[in-house]
Amino acid sequence: MPLVVIQPSYGNPAARQHWRDTLDNVVDFTDTVRAPLLTPSQREQLQGFHPGGSARFWGATGRQDRKMERLSPGDVVLFTGLNHVRGIGEIGALFRNAAFADSMWGADEDNGSWHNVYSLLSFTPVEIPYTEIWDLPGFNAGDNFMGLRILDPEKAATVLDGLGIETQSEARDDDSLQEPVARALRTHTDIVDGEVLRTPSTRYRLEERELIVHRTEAFLVQEYVGFLGVDRPQRLRTPAGITDLHLALPDGSEVVEAKRASSRRFVREALAQLLDYAVAEIVVRSRQSGHFGLDGPSHHRSLGAWA
Repeated sequence: MPLVVIQPSYGNPAARQHWRDTLDNVVDFTDTVRAPLLTPSQREQLQGFHPGGSARFWGATGRQDRKMERLSPGDVVLFTGLNHVRGIGEIGALFRNAAFADSMWGADEDNGSWHNVYSLLSFTPVEIPYTEIWDLPGFNAGDNFMGLRILDPEKAATVLDGLGIETQSEARDDDSLQEPVARALRTHTDIVDGEVLRTPSTRYRLEERELIVHRTEAFLVQEYVGFLGVDRPQRLRTPAGITDLHLALPDGSEVVEAKRASSRRFVREALAQLLDYAVAEIVVRSRQSGHFGLDGPSHHRSLGAWA
Protein backbone atom coordinates (compact mmCIF):
# COMPACT_ATOMS: atom_id res chain seq x y z
CA MET A 1 0.00 0.00 0.00
CA PRO A 2 1.31 3.48 -0.81
CA LEU A 3 2.17 5.95 1.90
CA VAL A 4 -0.08 8.99 2.23
CA VAL A 5 1.53 12.39 2.81
CA ILE A 6 -0.23 15.51 4.03
CA GLN A 7 1.63 18.42 2.44
CA PRO A 8 0.70 22.00 3.47
CA SER A 9 0.91 23.97 0.24
CA TYR A 10 -1.61 26.80 0.06
CA GLY A 11 -1.66 28.59 3.39
CA ASN A 12 0.40 31.70 2.59
CA PRO A 13 1.14 33.90 -0.45
CA ALA A 14 4.52 32.28 -1.16
CA ALA A 15 3.01 28.78 -1.15
CA ARG A 16 0.19 29.90 -3.43
CA GLN A 17 2.74 31.34 -5.86
CA HIS A 18 4.61 28.02 -5.85
CA TRP A 19 1.29 26.32 -6.54
CA ARG A 20 0.63 28.53 -9.56
CA ASP A 21 4.16 28.02 -10.87
CA THR A 22 4.51 24.24 -10.62
CA LEU A 23 1.09 22.68 -9.92
CA ASP A 24 -1.26 24.80 -12.00
CA ASN A 25 1.41 24.65 -14.71
CA VAL A 26 3.85 21.99 -15.84
CA VAL A 27 7.59 22.64 -15.86
CA ASP A 28 9.80 21.83 -18.85
CA PHE A 29 12.80 20.04 -17.34
CA THR A 30 14.52 19.69 -20.74
CA ASP A 31 14.96 23.41 -21.45
CA THR A 32 18.35 25.10 -21.59
CA VAL A 33 17.97 26.54 -18.08
CA ARG A 34 16.99 23.45 -16.09
CA ALA A 35 18.38 20.49 -18.01
CA PRO A 36 22.04 21.31 -17.13
CA LEU A 37 21.10 21.45 -13.43
CA LEU A 38 20.09 17.78 -13.34
CA THR A 39 22.48 14.89 -12.82
CA PRO A 40 22.38 12.13 -15.45
CA SER A 41 20.52 9.81 -13.07
CA GLN A 42 17.97 12.50 -12.19
CA ARG A 43 17.41 13.28 -15.85
CA GLU A 44 16.97 9.59 -16.62
CA GLN A 45 14.53 9.21 -13.73
CA LEU A 46 12.42 12.14 -14.91
CA GLN A 47 12.41 10.96 -18.52
CA GLY A 48 11.28 7.53 -17.37
CA PHE A 49 8.26 8.91 -15.55
CA HIS A 50 7.57 11.85 -17.88
CA PRO A 51 8.70 11.03 -21.43
CA GLY A 52 7.06 14.21 -22.70
CA GLY A 53 9.74 16.31 -21.00
CA SER A 54 7.54 18.23 -18.57
CA ALA A 55 5.93 17.57 -15.21
CA ARG A 56 4.35 19.13 -12.15
CA PHE A 57 6.71 19.48 -9.18
CA TRP A 58 6.71 20.12 -5.46
CA GLY A 59 9.49 20.26 -2.88
CA ALA A 60 10.41 20.29 0.79
CA THR A 61 13.24 21.98 2.68
CA GLY A 62 16.09 20.34 4.56
CA ARG A 63 13.99 20.19 7.74
CA GLN A 64 12.03 17.40 6.05
CA ASP A 65 15.00 15.37 4.78
CA ARG A 66 14.33 12.32 6.96
CA LYS A 67 10.63 12.21 6.14
CA MET A 68 11.28 12.60 2.43
CA GLU A 69 13.68 9.66 2.49
CA ARG A 70 10.73 7.42 3.39
CA LEU A 71 8.78 8.24 0.24
CA SER A 72 8.68 6.28 -3.02
CA PRO A 73 7.10 6.57 -6.45
CA GLY A 74 3.38 5.91 -6.26
CA ASP A 75 2.91 7.39 -2.79
CA VAL A 76 -0.08 9.73 -2.51
CA VAL A 77 0.13 13.41 -1.54
CA LEU A 78 -2.76 15.46 -0.16
CA PHE A 79 -1.97 19.11 -0.84
CA THR A 80 -3.67 21.16 1.88
CA GLY A 81 -4.40 24.76 2.77
CA LEU A 82 -7.16 27.10 3.96
CA ASN A 83 -9.00 24.24 5.71
CA HIS A 84 -9.28 22.10 2.59
CA VAL A 85 -7.49 19.39 0.68
CA ARG A 86 -6.94 21.37 -2.51
CA GLY A 87 -5.21 18.78 -4.66
CA ILE A 88 -4.27 15.09 -4.68
CA GLY A 89 -1.32 13.63 -6.54
CA GLU A 90 0.86 10.54 -6.92
CA ILE A 91 4.63 10.85 -6.64
CA GLY A 92 6.84 10.09 -9.63
CA ALA A 93 10.54 11.00 -9.51
CA LEU A 94 12.22 11.92 -6.21
CA PHE A 95 15.65 13.43 -5.78
CA ARG A 96 17.62 16.07 -3.89
CA ASN A 97 18.83 18.99 -6.00
CA ALA A 98 18.99 22.54 -4.62
CA ALA A 99 19.91 24.21 -7.92
CA PHE A 100 17.00 22.63 -9.76
CA ALA A 101 14.61 23.48 -6.91
CA ASP A 102 15.82 27.09 -6.75
CA SER A 103 15.21 27.48 -10.50
CA MET A 104 11.50 26.89 -9.82
CA TRP A 105 10.86 28.39 -6.38
CA GLY A 106 13.92 30.22 -5.14
CA ALA A 107 15.04 29.53 -1.56
CA ASP A 108 13.07 30.09 1.63
CA GLU A 109 14.56 32.89 3.74
CA ASP A 110 14.44 30.86 6.95
CA ASN A 111 14.76 27.23 5.84
CA GLY A 112 16.81 27.39 2.66
CA SER A 113 16.25 25.52 -0.58
CA TRP A 114 13.24 23.29 -1.28
CA HIS A 115 15.81 20.77 -2.38
CA ASN A 116 13.74 17.61 -1.75
CA VAL A 117 12.13 17.65 -5.19
CA TYR A 118 9.41 15.32 -6.40
CA SER A 119 7.42 15.19 -9.60
CA LEU A 120 3.79 14.14 -9.86
CA LEU A 121 2.59 11.31 -12.06
CA SER A 122 -0.93 12.54 -11.55
CA PHE A 123 -2.53 15.60 -10.03
CA THR A 124 -6.20 16.39 -9.51
CA PRO A 125 -7.46 19.68 -8.03
CA VAL A 126 -10.18 19.06 -5.44
CA GLU A 127 -12.06 20.98 -2.74
CA ILE A 128 -12.41 18.56 0.19
CA PRO A 129 -13.03 20.27 3.54
CA TYR A 130 -11.02 19.05 6.51
CA THR A 131 -14.31 18.06 8.15
CA GLU A 132 -14.55 15.10 5.75
CA ILE A 133 -11.22 13.80 7.04
CA TRP A 134 -12.13 14.55 10.66
CA ASP A 135 -15.22 12.37 10.22
CA LEU A 136 -13.06 9.38 9.27
CA PRO A 137 -12.16 6.86 11.99
CA GLY A 138 -8.90 7.72 13.77
CA PHE A 139 -8.86 11.46 12.99
CA ASN A 140 -9.58 14.33 15.37
CA ALA A 141 -11.87 17.29 14.81
CA GLY A 142 -9.93 20.55 14.75
CA ASP A 143 -6.71 19.02 13.37
CA ASN A 144 -5.44 21.60 10.87
CA PHE A 145 -2.65 19.34 9.56
CA MET A 146 0.23 21.70 10.23
CA GLY A 147 3.57 20.64 8.79
CA LEU A 148 4.44 17.80 6.44
CA ARG A 149 2.99 14.59 7.84
CA ILE A 150 3.28 10.97 6.74
CA LEU A 151 0.26 9.00 7.91
CA ASP A 152 0.63 5.61 9.56
CA PRO A 153 -0.53 2.65 7.42
CA GLU A 154 -3.94 2.37 9.07
CA LYS A 155 -4.73 6.06 8.63
CA ALA A 156 -3.37 5.97 5.07
CA ALA A 157 -5.74 3.13 4.19
CA THR A 158 -8.58 5.00 5.88
CA VAL A 159 -7.95 8.17 3.84
CA LEU A 160 -7.64 6.33 0.51
CA ASP A 161 -10.82 4.37 1.17
CA GLY A 162 -12.74 7.17 2.86
CA LEU A 163 -12.01 9.80 0.20
CA GLY A 164 -12.46 7.41 -2.72
CA ILE A 165 -8.92 7.70 -4.11
CA GLU A 166 -7.90 5.07 -6.69
CA THR A 167 -4.11 4.64 -6.80
CA GLN A 168 -1.86 3.10 -9.42
CA SER A 169 -0.52 0.61 -6.89
CA GLU A 170 -4.09 -0.55 -6.26
CA ALA A 171 -4.58 -1.07 -9.99
CA ARG A 172 -1.24 -2.91 -10.13
CA ASP A 173 -2.25 -5.25 -7.31
CA ASP A 174 -5.57 -5.98 -9.01
CA ASP A 175 -3.78 -6.78 -12.26
CA SER A 176 -1.24 -9.00 -10.50
CA LEU A 177 -4.08 -11.03 -8.97
CA GLN A 178 -6.00 -11.38 -12.22
CA GLU A 179 -3.18 -12.25 -14.61
CA PRO A 180 -2.17 -15.67 -13.16
CA VAL A 181 -5.82 -16.75 -12.95
CA ALA A 182 -6.50 -15.72 -16.54
CA ARG A 183 -3.34 -17.48 -17.72
CA ALA A 184 -4.32 -20.68 -15.91
CA LEU A 185 -7.80 -20.60 -17.43
CA ARG A 186 -6.45 -19.97 -20.93
CA THR A 187 -3.97 -22.83 -20.73
CA HIS A 188 -6.24 -25.18 -18.75
CA THR A 189 -3.60 -25.63 -16.09
CA ASP A 190 -4.19 -26.72 -12.52
CA ILE A 191 -5.25 -24.53 -9.62
CA VAL A 192 -3.06 -21.46 -9.27
CA ASP A 193 -1.01 -21.39 -6.08
CA GLY A 194 -2.22 -18.75 -3.62
CA GLU A 195 1.25 -17.34 -3.06
CA VAL A 196 1.66 -16.79 -6.80
CA LEU A 197 -1.48 -14.67 -6.76
CA ARG A 198 0.11 -12.40 -4.17
CA THR A 199 3.30 -11.77 -6.12
CA PRO A 200 3.40 -8.23 -7.58
CA SER A 201 4.00 -8.05 -11.30
CA THR A 202 7.62 -7.18 -12.06
CA ARG A 203 6.58 -5.81 -15.46
CA TYR A 204 4.40 -3.10 -13.99
CA ARG A 205 5.72 0.45 -14.41
CA LEU A 206 4.22 3.60 -12.95
CA GLU A 207 3.13 6.02 -15.66
CA GLU A 208 1.57 9.45 -15.96
CA ARG A 209 -2.19 9.24 -15.72
CA GLU A 210 -5.30 11.00 -14.48
CA LEU A 211 -5.84 10.41 -10.77
CA ILE A 212 -9.36 9.22 -9.97
CA VAL A 213 -11.03 10.68 -6.89
CA HIS A 214 -14.66 9.64 -6.46
CA ARG A 215 -16.59 12.54 -4.93
CA THR A 216 -20.21 11.75 -5.84
CA GLU A 217 -20.57 9.33 -2.94
CA ALA A 218 -19.47 12.01 -0.48
CA PHE A 219 -21.99 14.47 -1.92
CA LEU A 220 -24.80 11.91 -1.63
CA VAL A 221 -23.95 11.30 2.02
CA GLN A 222 -23.77 15.05 2.68
CA GLU A 223 -27.23 15.48 1.15
CA TYR A 224 -28.67 12.71 3.32
CA VAL A 225 -26.97 14.04 6.46
CA GLY A 226 -28.31 17.51 5.71
CA PHE A 227 -31.81 16.11 5.23
CA LEU A 228 -31.61 14.38 8.62
CA GLY A 229 -30.09 17.41 10.33
CA VAL A 230 -27.14 15.44 11.76
CA ASP A 231 -24.41 17.69 13.19
CA ARG A 232 -21.49 15.23 13.34
CA PRO A 233 -21.89 12.26 11.02
CA GLN A 234 -19.87 9.19 11.96
CA ARG A 235 -18.14 6.49 9.97
CA LEU A 236 -16.97 3.14 11.28
CA ARG A 237 -13.84 1.20 10.44
CA THR A 238 -14.62 -2.49 10.04
CA PRO A 239 -12.78 -5.57 8.74
CA ALA A 240 -14.89 -5.12 5.60
CA GLY A 241 -13.90 -1.48 5.07
CA ILE A 242 -15.12 1.94 6.17
CA THR A 243 -18.82 2.65 6.19
CA ASP A 244 -19.97 5.71 4.28
CA LEU A 245 -22.16 6.64 7.23
CA HIS A 246 -23.20 5.19 10.59
CA LEU A 247 -26.16 6.71 12.40
CA ALA A 248 -27.17 5.95 15.98
CA LEU A 249 -30.96 5.54 16.19
CA PRO A 250 -33.29 5.04 19.18
CA ASP A 251 -34.10 1.50 18.02
CA GLY A 252 -30.65 0.56 16.73
CA SER A 253 -28.58 2.17 14.00
CA GLU A 254 -28.38 2.73 10.27
CA VAL A 255 -25.43 1.77 8.09
CA VAL A 256 -25.29 3.60 4.76
CA GLU A 257 -23.41 2.66 1.60
CA ALA A 258 -23.39 5.30 -1.15
CA LYS A 259 -22.66 4.71 -4.85
CA ARG A 260 -22.20 7.26 -7.59
CA ALA A 261 -24.71 5.64 -9.98
CA SER A 262 -27.76 3.38 -9.88
CA SER A 263 -26.76 0.87 -12.55
CA ARG A 264 -26.80 -2.85 -11.80
CA ARG A 265 -23.06 -2.84 -11.15
CA PHE A 266 -23.29 -0.25 -8.38
CA VAL A 267 -26.42 -1.74 -6.80
CA ARG A 268 -24.66 -5.10 -6.62
CA GLU A 269 -21.54 -3.48 -5.16
CA ALA A 270 -23.58 -1.72 -2.48
CA LEU A 271 -25.45 -4.89 -1.57
CA ALA A 272 -22.20 -6.86 -1.37
CA GLN A 273 -20.62 -4.22 0.85
CA LEU A 274 -23.60 -4.15 3.21
CA LEU A 275 -23.55 -7.95 3.41
CA ASP A 276 -19.84 -7.74 4.26
CA TYR A 277 -20.71 -5.40 7.12
CA ALA A 278 -23.29 -7.92 8.31
CA VAL A 279 -20.69 -10.69 8.30
CA ALA A 280 -18.42 -8.38 10.30
CA GLU A 281 -21.22 -8.24 12.90
CA ILE A 282 -21.45 -4.46 12.99
CA VAL A 283 -25.04 -4.24 11.83
CA VAL A 284 -26.85 -6.16 14.56
CA ARG A 285 -30.16 -4.39 15.10
CA SER A 286 -29.22 -2.07 12.26
CA ARG A 287 -31.03 -0.84 9.19
CA GLN A 288 -28.90 -1.11 6.06
CA SER A 289 -29.46 1.33 3.22
CA GLY A 290 -27.94 2.17 -0.12
CA HIS A 291 -27.94 5.63 -1.70
CA PHE A 292 -27.38 6.07 -5.41
CA GLY A 293 -26.84 8.92 -7.83
CA LEU A 294 -29.64 9.13 -10.41
CA ASP A 295 -29.58 11.03 -13.72
CA GLY A 296 -32.74 13.10 -13.91
CA PRO A 297 -34.09 14.93 -16.98
CA SER A 298 -32.06 18.03 -16.07
CA HIS A 299 -28.91 15.92 -15.61
CA HIS A 300 -28.59 16.99 -12.00
CA ARG A 301 -27.85 14.36 -9.40
CA SER A 302 -30.77 13.19 -7.28
CA LEU A 303 -30.98 10.65 -4.47
CA GLY A 304 -32.30 7.11 -4.42
CA ALA A 305 -32.35 4.70 -1.48
CA TRP A 306 -33.37 1.22 -0.45
CA ALA A 307 -33.33 -0.57 2.88
